[in-house]
Amino acid sequence: MTTTLEHLWLTGARVVDPDGATSGPCALHVSDGRVTDVRAQAPDGEPSLDLGGRFVAPGLVTVHTHLSIVFPFVDTDEQERPDLTAFRSAARARDALEAGATTVRCVHEQHAVDVTLREADRRGWFVAPRILAGGRALSTPGGHGQGSGSVYCDGPDAFEAAARAELEAGADHVKIFITGGLAHAGERPQDPEMSDAEIAAVVRAAADHGTYVVAHAGHFSAIRRAVDVGVRSFEHAYVVDDATARVLAQPGVYVSPTLAVTRSQDWMAEHGFEQHSRDNARRAAVDHLESARRLVAAGVTLTNGTDIPPGDRTEGTSAVVREAELLVEAGLTARQALAASTTNPARMCGVDDETARITVGRSADLLVLDADPTVDVSALRAVRAVVSRGRVVRDDVHLLTAPTSGGPR
Repeated sequence: MTTTLEHLWLTGARVVDPDGATSGPCALHVSDGRVTDVRAQAPDGEPSLDLGGRFVAPGLVTVHTHLSIVFPFVDTDEQERPDLTAFRSAARARDALEAGATTVRCVHEQHAVDVTLREADRRGWFVAPRILAGGRALSTPGGHGQGSGSVYCDGPDAFEAAARAELEAGADHVKIFITGGLAHAGERPQDPEMSDAEIAAVVRAAADHGTYVVAHAGHFSAIRRAVDVGVRSFEHAYVVDDATARVLAQPGVYVSPTLAVTRSQDWMAEHGFEQHSRDNARRAAVDHLESARRLVAAGVTLTNGTDIPPGDRTEGTSAVVREAELLVEAGLTARQALAASTTNPARMCGVDDETARITVGRSADLLVLDADPTVDVSALRAVRAVVSRGRVVRDDVHLLTAPTSGGPR
């Protein structure tokens, strides 16, 4: 059962700031789902829980999430009943939350089920991460989104109308496929799938709704074109040259490399992926990591996105934590990888005043850890407790139970 921290001090907490320093032991006050005070020690006589000098980091924010996805892809039924889609997706949302992802950005869900789950969470009907919903992605007929329940469009007018429809139905942003990918036999990341006019039409629709476009983008040629017409959020970037990396380094542009996509062969085998999908991922792996290293060297703002459901296990940990580790392999420091998993994506998604740092007024989205993830991001493998908007959703060693009142601290 989920419990809520209410009018409670967490003492002996070393607060981790992804963009700053880690504090010495201090006290956090949590009430009404928010951090309401941070000070050296709690006032005498008030209810408190002692964390014993453990580290408290902000909840993770991951931005390439598919809650409704089916593996292997060939088993997807575009006519599946929406209630079945919702049950599968709700379980994945809970898995992501327990892995420490207190905010997820969905980038295509069958039946736009993320919009439904976001509303169910707001009504308190189930416990989920904060969901930033993308509704259904927009794909050309026969393109990368074919067979996944995307909206299929041909021509600028059709793309613009579809984008407006998804946003009016409650999507927070719009996802498009501008190149091929690695999932299907015969497709290639370098193959373009949308014209400049089609991309620009979606950007225009998003801008009119005060939001932005997310682009599945495998190759630098399409990425350069999309930047020119206003796309600012890119996924995968399997092949990126130095010139494009420099273009992507401009302020306000974000890239989620999704390195786990090409580095999870055991996970793919376990989930029944067809051999061509596994071979495509294996062949792309070297260029993918080298491209990510170019992005790091150029100073591009990176974000944590998994493509694999964030709570799924791969390489001995959750996908969201493994992605943070892979960002370190690409050249980020541990602190930068934590920022790519918290403050960077929160800023991109427009929720940075709500989450991703532990300060007064922000949501109580907290991870309790034994070690400092800004020193070694693999400290995230040993999450001891997860708090989401003040709700305790995981407490492995019973740190967040039985508060005491008064006495020395």
